[in-house]
Amino acid sequence: QVQLVGSGGGLVQPGGSLRLSCAATGTIFSIKDMGWYRQAPGKQRELVATITGDRRTNYADSVKGRFTISRDNSKNTVYLQMNSLKPEDTAVYYCNARSWRLDVADWYDYWGPGTQVTISS
Repeated sequence: QVQLVGSGGGLVQPGGSLRLSCAATGTIFSIKDMGWYRQAPGKQRELVATITGDRRTNYADSVKGRFTISRDNSKNTVYLQMNSLKPEDTAVYYCNARSWRLDVADWYDYWGPGTQVTISS
């Protein structure tokens, strides 16, 4: 089993910055994609950014130019640097990792517990 442990959420003013991190621990054979998703109150969970094992990235249009996703494969950790934050970025942010499960011989999506990010003056 893989567990995802995240940190870095909090309350910041508009225009501020936050850095989220999420480490995968447990029995890890291989991690393919990692990413961040978010869910605002009353809305569906949406993709924020993803990064492949060879560090190809994909971003939601709403965060392009403001957020940067990165990963440290030696630590099985994914990061999200968030700059120029806006009130509409307020949400619970979830990290995701697609890891190989030996028992089912397939890739499996694991999720972190979520961390609250609030942008408010």
